[in-house]
Amino acid sequence: LTMPARPARDLLSILFRVLFRVDVHGIENLAKAGHNPIICLNHVSFLDAPLALSILENEPVFAIDNGIAQRWWVKPFMKLTRAMPLDPTKPWGTRTLIHAVQGGAPLIIFPEGRITVTGSLMKIYDGAGLIADRSGAMVVPVRIEGLEKTPFSRLDRAHVRRRLFPKVKVSIEPPVRLAVPPELKGRKRRMAAGAALYKVMSDVVFNTASLERTVIGAMIDAAREHGFGREALEDPVTGRLTYRKLLIGTALLGRKLMALGGKDEAIGVMLPNANGAVVTVFGLMSAGRVPAMINFSAGASNVLSACRAAKIKVIVTSRAFIDKGHLGNLVEGIKHEVGLVYLEDVRTSVTALDKIRAMLEAHRPLVKRTPDDAAAILFTSGSEGTPKGVLLSHRNMLANAAQAEARVDFGRNDKVFSVLPMFHAFGLTVCVILPLVHGVQVFLYPSPLHYRIIPELIYGVNATVLFGTDTFLNGYARMANPYDFRSIRYIFSGAEPVRPSTRSTYMEKFGIRVLEGYGVTECGPALALNTPMFNQSGTVGRIFPGVEYRLQPVDGVDKGGRLFVRGPSVMLGYLRAENPGVLEPPPDGWHDTGDIVDIDADGYITIQGRAKRFAKIGGEMVSLAAVELLVAELWPNALSGVVTLPDPRKGERIVVATTQTDPSRAEYLAFARARGASELAIPSEFITIDKLPLLGSGKVDNLTLTKMVRENKLPGTA
Repeated sequence: LTMPARPARDLLSILFRVLFRVDVHGIENLAKAGHNPIICLNHVSFLDAPLALSILENEPVFAIDNGIAQRWWVKPFMKLTRAMPLDPTKPWGTRTLIHAVQGGAPLIIFPEGRITVTGSLMKIYDGAGLIADRSGAMVVPVRIEGLEKTPFSRLDRAHVRRRLFPKVKVSIEPPVRLAVPPELKGRKRRMAAGAALYKVMSDVVFNTASLERTVIGAMIDAAREHGFGREALEDPVTGRLTYRKLLIGTALLGRKLMALGGKDEAIGVMLPNANGAVVTVFGLMSAGRVPAMINFSAGASNVLSACRAAKIKVIVTSRAFIDKGHLGNLVEGIKHEVGLVYLEDVRTSVTALDKIRAMLEAHRPLVKRTPDDAAAILFTSGSEGTPKGVLLSHRNMLANAAQAEARVDFGRNDKVFSVLPMFHAFGLTVCVILPLVHGVQVFLYPSPLHYRIIPELIYGVNATVLFGTDTFLNGYARMANPYDFRSIRYIFSGAEPVRPSTRSTYMEKFGIRVLEGYGVTECGPALALNTPMFNQSGTVGRIFPGVEYRLQPVDGVDKGGRLFVRGPSVMLGYLRAENPGVLEPPPDGWHDTGDIVDIDADGYITIQGRAKRFAKIGGEMVSLAAVELLVAELWPNALSGVVTLPDPRKGERIVVATTQTDPSRAEYLAFARARGASELAIPSEFITIDKLPLLGSGKVDNLTLTKMVRENKLPGTA
């Protein structure tokens, strides 16, 4: 078999460059890989192989899926090139390809084995990883973008806007070697090779994402890509907004709010999950101001502390929201220190000239910004102290969105049901910005606590993606009809551990896996996630691409350590009330998460607890989070919190406050021993209370609970 003559390959190159305006990045990386690299391409269309052929100088061997190789229209290509069939279901049938690579031939392989039907990276077959592992060759990851929009792909109009000749981008990343532990043998080694190759390919998806833009620029790009008439947002009160209306509203409100502060100045936003809140946030971003998301559930003292930290002089809110949310006392408590601007008043000031101007300005930001400029301020929960301001850049937010996209197949036919408040990092970045910059529709609902209404709305709007916390998910499960979640593809949970009872309820009642993730506000917020392809219950998944991490040993903790992370999603820095407006960047870019974690050989992270939430009993470190999980498993229908009290003999003792009626220490002791828990982790006291203090995310407010227990001010104690 011989390659097509050089003129034929030149003709292919000319055709692709003329018809598809092919833009190749990183061609020099091919030379760095040596004479026999394995070139791994994502598979988006039937034109991928001819495109690769038009780019390469050296004569490669093509590994073609065995099923595709039998098609009549592929057989001429098989005869004209050095192509070998590959059966991805038979990894040991790859010996011929391994020998070909070892013999000095570059190998082009599509590790997914099939053309994508989701528009995202699909599963990677172990056989492809085995070839790279056994041959010892360098792997050159390549990403093709654009051909999936042509009629030669397997995506329909629900997934992508069709184009006859779209612009095509080819990104060739630096060569790598698969990281497979040398001690693994047989099937375990094959699976590890496949997982390692998946990581390489998901990394290339993230590495080639466009981060050199702002959030507003990304949203404008999404509108151009998916259509200005495409629906973007919906809420149950004001209805639907297309990208066109969203961008016009952004320009209109941004221009109106511009006078509230100077460039780079923080403007508070205290609004519920609704279209108006999104337009307000984007409007401030477009105007070069920094929206600071106010946690209206935190109380007046915490809100004022947050305002001092970020030097917020004005908060944008709504009279209707204050009235319906019963926030009159909060307003009374803060209005003497900050000004309040009401959207109702802004709306009455809009003129016809303002609307015309907004239509003209809708396709560009009002103020030019860079990716590393401040985009938004979020505040830590305050569950362990005074809330700190977390300053995130445009790059931080877009990087976090790109990291999630590299692991999960979000698409145009998805709809995110967003109930997490936008003052929560997940509520803003993951539930709003991530979908909108990728053409995914968002349905906003103002309160996650409406357990009876939300399942019915999910059913009514055909939502496919739901984000929540364990507390909220349990509430929905109790009230939902088994058919209410028929359209849901993914349920992601974070902020607190997912109880085994929650997993089993969703699997048995709805047939859906709850995929647990992990994040911190300072990292945009998502850091790790279980996915349909890589899921291990009891863990929070594998760390996102682009994130470096290290574990610092902790005295008294045998497994794992304190997690430090660095990467493009890590915040610009903290803003503290003690030092208003002064940015404290993370040292050398490393953020101390404050979490004690263990990471296994497969990369799955297990959270052992907050460093501040370990009790030192008899010289040993005991995780309060582990005690909470046992309590939750023993009494799944109760809400419980675990705190510590000083103990003159042991140093500290553990106290459980729970809504469980008549909690028995003996019952817990027997249950904990059956689970292999340490005797030191047995609480010394159980207290029944009517209601636990909660944060806006649904988590127990540990700071307030500890204060209540220590001051013996528990309501309804028995």
